[in-house]
Order: sequence, then structure tokens, then C-alpha cells
Amino acid sequence: MAAVEAPDYASGPRWRDLNRIFQREGGFHKDDDEPYNPEAQREFIKNKGKILVIGAGGLGCEILKNLALSGFTDIHVIDMDTIDISNLNRQFLFRASDVGKPKASVAASFIMSRVPGVTITPHYGAIQDKDTSYYSQFTLIICGLDSVEARRWINATLFSMSDPNEPDTFVPLIDGGTEGFKGQSRIIIPGLSSCYECSLDMLTPQTAVPICTLASIPRQPAHCIEWASLLEWPRVFEDKKLDTDDPEHISWLYETALQRAREFNITGVTYQLTQGVVKNIIPAIASTNAIIAASCCNEALKLMTNMHNYIDNYMMYTGDEGVYTHTFQHEKKEGCPVCGEKKTTMMEVEAEWTLQELIDKLKEKPDVQLKRPTITKNGKGLFYQAPVQLFESTKANLEKKVNELMQSGDVIDVTDPGLPFSVSVEIIFK
Repeated sequence: MAAVEAPDYASGPRWRDLNRIFQREGGFHKDDDEPYNPEAQREFIKNKGKILVIGAGGLGCEILKNLALSGFTDIHVIDMDTIDISNLNRQFLFRASDVGKPKASVAASFIMSRVPGVTITPHYGAIQDKDTSYYSQFTLIICGLDSVEARRWINATLFSMSDPNEPDTFVPLIDGGTEGFKGQSRIIIPGLSSCYECSLDMLTPQTAVPICTLASIPRQPAHCIEWASLLEWPRVFEDKKLDTDDPEHISWLYETALQRAREFNITGVTYQLTQGVVKNIIPAIASTNAIIAASCCNEALKLMTNMHNYIDNYMMYTGDEGVYTHTFQHEKKEGCPVCGEKKTTMMEVEAEWTLQELIDKLKEKPDVQLKRPTITKNGKGLFYQAPVQLFESTKANLEKKVNELMQSGDVIDVTDPGLPFSVSVEIIFK
């Protein structure tokens, strides 16, 4: 039997509608330019468009599908999670038989089995596992993350790679995010636009629940769950680390929290809520994911082909108030530690505060948002989180007053293990 020739997927009816877009003169087209050539545009995407998608969850699945169906043929995807049964309602590349498998690998296999000619290279791991040489190979990076920390890391990494004298070192970042019926997409171009760190104070700060409330008078189902994870798990299992991706660990937390809730006549503790609290899961809706992913991929097409102006630079979608979007230019922040020229932020403090109180306030500062800060001044360590030897040698400073360790107007350098940059803070006594 003669072999059946594969259809020509580079032309023909498959690309009919996209060709109409490619033939239109975009914002960068000049009167004396040659008309846009759809074949040339597709060839450019095919041969030059090496795209990295970070995250293979609700947004990532939609983004991968859209890119593959838009003509991108060299796509990489990185994700550190495995598939959970709760993902199946909106992460449509996965099936019940895939539960427990790496998201990146399953998503890549599914897309390649359905879209001829596309190659998707998966990586199962954290983005911090890769160095700048890995990220520099891509033409464009699209984020579909649910983690502020991961966004801050990749944003700072891409800016650190950029050399103003070497345009090829600039890797644009398209970031998408959703929460229920709301979402946003934005374009971050090193040296031209504001960066993710510039908009950190737009985020709603997480409110911490006092340990005494968890231990003695819980009032909400989330209090019972946090009590089980923060207090009861370490007491029962001592040195055993809680794995929030392990169904057995989550089940134990759920049963323990449910029992405590009954003791205080609290209702509403469910397995799903337990997952949401301990993994900080943001509520997601498939339709919102589809809208934001479509926006991200449309901007990728614009950036890659110059067929039209890309958004400048932040699009907000508010589906809870109707089908409404608003696009605005988010400006650079002068004191941004990543892209700002004046990379110092100011903080007013009480001279009688202890260093521990200063650190606590730093964690609450909306434009800093650190979790485990280490403090140095003029190269001298005031407090180190790690390693153990430095922690032990500096922990006594936590009880000292701020005016014993520094003067008003001094600048301290603050680092955090989750971020690849330091924050300079000018301390001003009230």
C-alpha cells in the first residue's frame, strides 16, 4: 500500500482566516513598505518564533493550544506541578488517567498529538532551576502563573539579562493572570515598559491571622485549616515536612480541620477549601482563562509579526461587572529595585522599634513584600536568615532597638531567598 502524503499544513484553508490578518497593514507599516506577505509572516513565526510558556495550568493549557493553532512550531513549557483531579474541570488537556503525572509533559504530548507540525518541549521543574542562558534562547516568554513570587523572579531575571547596547538580549514578557471573573494581561519589555515589580503595590496584601486566634478562638473554616497545617501537623509529625501536593497529607489536614471545626460549631470545611488554603489556590473559571489566554496570544502574534501595535501595556478584564476591559499604560516606578533608576525605597520607622519589628513591617510594606528578609548595612550583616551559623550569630540583634543598629538616613540592603535581587531601603526615624 502506497504511503499517504501528509497534507500541506503551511498553506490552504487552515490558514485562510489568519492570512486575512497578515495582509492588513499594521501600525508599523510604512507607505513605501512592501505589502505584508502571509507566507513570509508564517515562515518567520515558524523559524524565528521560539516561545517559552511558563505554567501549564488553566491559563497555560489555553495558551499552548492558541500558540500551536496560530502557527508557532517551536514551543517550550515549564511547570513544577503534577495533575490533580481538581484540575480537570478547566485544564482541558488533561484526563482522569493523567492524575499524578507532570502537567508540562502531558500538555506537550496532547498538543503534539492534535496539531501536526508543532514541537513542544516540556520541562518538569521550577523556573529557578534554569539559568539565564536557558531563558536567553527564547524570542518571547508568556507567563500563565498563579504565584507572585515566581512572577517577581522571572521578571527580575529577564531584566538582569538585558544589555541596552545589545538589543538581542531583550526578551519580552507577556504576563496573564485570572481570579474568578477578573483577569489581566500585560506586556513587559525590558528598558521600555514598567516591570512587574513596579506594580507590586497594586496587589492586595494577604492578611495574616494571629497564631493566638488559630490556637484558641477560631472563627472561620480557614482558621481551622491553618491551625491543622501550621500548628497540629508539626506537633504530630515533628520533622516530617508537609507536602501540599500529596493527597494523603491533604486528607489528614482536612479530617483534622473538620474535627476542630465541629468542636467550635464552625461549618464550611471541605476538602477543596483545605487545598485552597494550604496551597493558596486562586479561584479559577475556564471562560476567564480562555479570554486572558487569547489576549496574551494575540499580543504574541503582534510582537512577532509587527502586523499591529501591541497594547501599551496593561489590560484589565472585569467580567464580574459585565464584559468590560480597560487598557492603560502602567508607568515605571522611580524606586523600583529591578528597573528603576533610583533603586531605593524610603521607610519611616520608630527609633524605639526592635529589629524584629522593623522586619515585620518590611514584610507588610506593599511595594516590597518580602517573606524571609536578610538585613545588611554597609556590607555588615545585621540579621541573616541562613545559613544556620550566620542566623545564630545575628539573631541577638532582633531584640535590639533600631537606633542602636543604625541612624536616620542610613540605607539598609534587604534580600530574600525567593528573589534574585536586593532591595535598598532608606530608614527615616519618625
